[in-house]
Amino acid sequence: MSLTSTSQLLLRNIEVLNAKEPLFINLLPDDFTCSYLLQNPTAQVTSYNTHFDYYQKHKINKQVNCVFSAHYQTDKKHDLVILQFPKSKTELNFTLAMIAEHLSSNAKIFIVGENKSGIKSIEKLTKDILTSCNKVDSARHCILFFASMTSKTNSFVLDDWYQYYNIEIDAISVKVASLPGVFSQKSLDKGSKILLENLPSHIRGDILDFGCGAGVIASYLGKRFSDVQLSLLDVSALAINSAEKTLSLNNLKGHVFASNSLSEVKNKYDYVVSNPPFHQGQKTNYVATEYFLSEIKSFLSKQAEVTIVANSFLRYQPIMEKFIGKTTKICTKQGFTVYSSKPTKIAR
Repeated sequence: MSLTSTSQLLLRNIEVLNAKEPLFINLLPDDFTCSYLLQNPTAQVTSYNTHFDYYQKHKINKQVNCVFSAHYQTDKKHDLVILQFPKSKTELNFTLAMIAEHLSSNAKIFIVGENKSGIKSIEKLTKDILTSCNKVDSARHCILFFASMTSKTNSFVLDDWYQYYNIEIDAISVKVASLPGVFSQKSLDKGSKILLENLPSHIRGDILDFGCGAGVIASYLGKRFSDVQLSLLDVSALAINSAEKTLSLNNLKGHVFASNSLSEVKNKYDYVVSNPPFHQGQKTNYVATEYFLSEIKSFLSKQAEVTIVANSFLRYQPIMEKFIGKTTKICTKQGFTVYSSKPTKIAR
């Protein structure tokens, strides 16, 4: 496996990254950890990931303690942290606050990211939690910063980091809870609103909310239709935690689970709904959604229906026609299109 640009930058500075109990946070899955262990064979490396795909790939290395969770908890005191600068700026301070109590007094903190990720604004973003943040090196359009944590860090309480808001569509009210880094953390996004306004009039049976985020869509369905069983999946531990909280706030029950696209899906569903993601990191990425649309037919019951909303410029209709069945445009509004597809033949 080749090295990403950020990992190449880290390896350029390997001499300052030696540690006994290093903690790697959301590092891209490549050969960096193996290279690090070759240089530091006695290091007890922990890889903490909120991205399920990253977690699965890091877990292949049996020398590494891998953790997938929205809330990192440990009895260890880490003497080194290497953190990949996140796409969401609010997630950065959330993560730093969460790990603060798990660091030794002399812990070294390194934050790495691509120039276009927004990492250049790190000093301003972290002024309340880091006492210093200095550039160590830059190469391959990436920057590495060395930081020090303030000694006045408060105890971390997960509940303090939720954003709450309410939505109401067709007299159905849903209360939403969302952690930093989760899509539409502070308010309902335009695409999901248009989707919820254009749902079928009758839905029953087993429902799958693909890429559930904070669980808004599934929770709305659960409150609007009484004869449904909810399943929700997402690649993000932060989203999974938020979706569970949202279901609870609305007195709903559902099976919420992590999955890299459809990797962990086992059942067949009567209705699949999604506002599918098409961004990963800082780059536009359609692979997960295209794979979902091309493979979902195997997980549909005989009378199933698939409904998605997407930016109108995304050419998902031909994919749905090819891999699922007859596909109809339900609505096109404000740059979004809602598609509905029913399978003509179910794959055996």
